[in-house]
This record gives sequence, structure tokens and C-alpha cells, in this order.
Amino acid sequence: MRLINIGFGNMISVDRIAAVVNPDSAPVKRLIQEARDEKRLLDATQGRRTRAVILMSSNQIVLSAIQPETIASRAYNKDAEERQD
Repeated sequence: MRLINIGFGNMISVDRIAAVVNPDSAPVKRLIQEARDEKRLLDATQGRRTRAVILMSSNQIVLSAIQPETIASRAYNKDAEERQD
């Protein structure tokens, strides 16, 4: 299992990430609210501003205070490390 840091010591499995999106659009805000209502939302922001919404293959949604580009870069670098080993 390959894990990446999504901020404040919180880790998620790279293999389970379906998408990393910006939280500013109305459809994403609706997804967040639906996930909150259905108890599928994991808030890893530690009270900070949400900068990335991570959609998981397990149908959960994770909020992060890290930029989407940073999360994608960490996931890509982790994948590149695995290929070298």
C-alpha cells in the first residue's frame, strides 16, 4: 500500500484516489454536502481552508488544506519511486 501525506500528518492510499479537484465549483460543493449528510466525508483540514477535494474509489470524499497540484505531484512522485524499485 502506497500512502501520501495530504497535510497535518494525514495519509491516504494512492491506489484509492479517483480524482483530486478544486472545491470552488457549485457541483463539488454539492458533492461535499451530500457526502457530509451521508457520513462519507473525511475532513483532514484541521480547521484550515479546504483547498482540495479528493474523491476516493471507495465513494468517500476527503477534504485537504493542501493544493490539488501538490497532492497530484506527491502521488506522481510516489508512483515514479515504485517503478524504479
